[in-house]
Amino acid sequence: MNAFEIDAFEFCRTNSSKEGVTPVAEMTRLGKECANSSGELSWRVEGGSSKQGYPQMRLIVAGKVQLVCQRCLTPFEYEIDSSTILLLGKDDAEADEIEAIIDDESIDVIVGARSMRLMDLVEDEALLALPQAPKHEVCPDTSLVDSAKNEKPSPFESLKGLKAN
Repeated sequence: MNAFEIDAFEFCRTNSSKEGVTPVAEMTRLGKECANSSGELSWRVEGGSSKQGYPQMRLIVAGKVQLVCQRCLTPFEYEIDSSTILLLGKDDAEADEIEAIIDDESIDVIVGARSMRLMDLVEDEALLALPQAPKHEVCPDTSLVDSAKNEKPSPFESLKGLKAN
């Protein structure tokens, strides 16, 4: 995996930016959530500072991954298109303080570090962009699933016989 390590505070102070394309196969945690490791994600990270003067990173992640539909259990292509703002605190206490001051659910506050792996942030953002229960909008042929449901007798059928006696 492209192991871009940055000093997060210096990255923000100098308004730096990095971008790239990374195969899903190189993202271990994301790969575990996908049907297979095909696909790639393009990403961009831009440093700067917020209106309140806090170090800020804008993170943009886009691409296609293969997920398993929870209805029909077949793989399907899911498009990730995510953008987030991360404000940086020097430690947990400062991060909590910043969060209380900005009081904005759309902005995430994290603890920054002098040595941060950009790809960890990219992978985190991709994971957060995945649906909790991935599903096709309209499943393809579900006859196999339907027939499996119909073949299996209800566990309550045998109980009905007991009650009748």
